Amino acid sequence: MIRPMSKTKFQTLLAVALSLSAFCQTVPAADSPATPAVDLKKDSVVYVGTYTETKSKGIYYYRLKTEGNEVSQNITLVPLGLAAEAQNPSFLEIDPRRKLLFAVNEITNFEGKSAGAVSSFAIDPATGKLNLLSQRSSMGPGPCHVVLDKTGKYVFVANYDGGSVAIMPVHSDGQLGRVTCFVQDTGKGPNAARQEGPHAHCVTLDPANRFAFVCDLGIDKVMIYHFDSDKGTLLPNNPPYAKLKPGAGPRHMVFRPDGKFAYVINELDSTITVFSYDPNTGSLTEVQSVSTLPGYYDGPNTAAEIAIVPSGKFLFASNRGNETVVLFQIDPDKGTLDWVEEQNTGGKKPRQFGIQPSGKHLVIANQDSDTLLVCRIDPVNGRLKPSGVFAEAPSPACAIFLDPDKTKP
Repeated sequence: MIRPMSKTKFQTLLAVALSLSAFCQTVPAADSPATPAVDLKKDSVVYVGTYTETKSKGIYYYRLKTEGNEVSQNITLVPLGLAAEAQNPSFLEIDPRRKLLFAVNEITNFEGKSAGAVSSFAIDPATGKLNLLSQRSSMGPGPCHVVLDKTGKYVFVANYDGGSVAIMPVHSDGQLGRVTCFVQDTGKGPNAARQEGPHAHCVTLDPANRFAFVCDLGIDKVMIYHFDSDKGTLLPNNPPYAKLKPGAGPRHMVFRPDGKFAYVINELDSTITVFSYDPNTGSLTEVQSVSTLPGYYDGPNTAAEIAIVPSGKFLFASNRGNETVVLFQIDPDKGTLDWVEEQNTGGKKPRQFGIQPSGKHLVIANQDSDTLLVCRIDPVNGRLKPSGVFAEAPSPACAIFLDPDKTKP
């Protein structure tokens, strides 16, 4: 569904976007050992995964600083430096209760085999820095997504280049154990350049932790599995998958907090597919498909991230090409999406964004402009209010919050 827009409105939005880019300040990244320590009992911390082919050395971290009230608030990301050296830690996951962080190492060769890796880190409670605990093969090349199951006992990793998924246990000391399950996708799609074979892009668990869903960009399917949380294994569901439109390229999936609806962002055709969800059978039924792009835009674009605020009222999605984060309101009964607005990111290639667990702030990772932009989320209408201050980050690919409230037992 494409929304028409007048030329005058487009020119106004373009002017706003250009002014945002021109007048935002930039906070340099901090590499100094004299960087102040972070207080995990009080501070909201953002960890940023990156690509390390150029300037980056690994995972960086920042303190979210807010001043003022809800109406007039100054917000900045204070750079704290390099949290840990790592190779291509492009996607991160956090266990806040145990103060653990997990990262994929998006590489194609690990220990002499065609595979990437998954690393686990302990978060130092005094400084917020990361200490490497373990590293395991992802069992396939190019891992791009890692997620922790609801019990905290297992991590799932999606191997993009390999078109596969692996599960490994997380021991009580944060060490990763041997893989307990491996599944290989098969097939291809109509886009010869991007869908020559399977490309598993993410794993999502339903709220009950009973079913696992694998978005495979290469075969236009969301694969569905029964998840055994005692053994860490997957069995094909019946139905075994939900089919997307040919050439859609499903990338990421998120459930509404109440579990009644699921939302899949499709990278290749820049759409979001809305599904109703049956928690008893694990089946997905399509109810709506909407474009992530404003009506005036007809240039190249690939959709990237999708996320829902904790209240379940609003959904955000990012566009690489249009360089925006767009806002939808979620119908409480139907689960359908209504377009609200777009927000220019002031940078290039907003690969991913992270929402604060409290739902108050959102951080956008502009991969190709080496910047992070933090915005306040209006609790009433969901609209973003950019801080006007960028923080430097080399090739940022993922931003994830660790809030003090989530670290308490």
